[in-house]
Amino acid sequence: MKLDVIKLDGGKAGNIELDAELFGLEARADILHRVVRWQRNNAQAGTHKVKTRSEVNYSTKKIYRQKGTGGARHGARSAPIFRGGGVYKGPVVRSHGHDLTKKFRKLGLRHALSAKAAAGELVVIENAETEGKTAALAKQVANLGWKRALVIDGATANEGFLKAAKNIEGLDILPSMGANVYDILKRDTLVITKAGIEALEARLK
Repeated sequence: MKLDVIKLDGGKAGNIELDAELFGLEARADILHRVVRWQRNNAQAGTHKVKTRSEVNYSTKKIYRQKGTGGARHGARSAPIFRGGGVYKGPVVRSHGHDLTKKFRKLGLRHALSAKAAAGELVVIENAETEGKTAALAKQVANLGWKRALVIDGATANEGFLKAAKNIEGLDILPSMGANVYDILKRDTLVITKAGIEALEARLK
């Protein structure tokens, strides 16, 4: 499939032939869901923790005698049914991550790129280079109509563009190795440089 290539100022810079294996697949929601879930679970800190009955600061002395009170039988005040007692089966520090094969992760990224292409939300630009002036870049982005956009560059992102984009709300830039399904899907517009296209093709083939 062919797509027009534009410049940051909106001018045309020819066109490019996109690989159908990366941008022409019929996107499957189940594959995208599995990869996004893998990403978000791995990003979860898992540092939540409560105290069990063996960890709360209470005496282990029996709180009253076993028989004759007319009440239920109880041992320590640290039991979960008492206020201030330990929590029963509460969250503990653990990893929420799970494994997903490299082959499946690559497949998910190809489906994410294809989903953006099919929705008409893919833009190819000649390069992502600027002099580092935020105001100038913000004006160009507004003229292009990008509101929530992700820019994927080549092996490394341009320093000037990174500096200028830092204070523009809704605009992010990643090198090609940082391209991932979650970041691609949550943006309204996916912008890829020509160098980024070449790097993604080399990475995902």
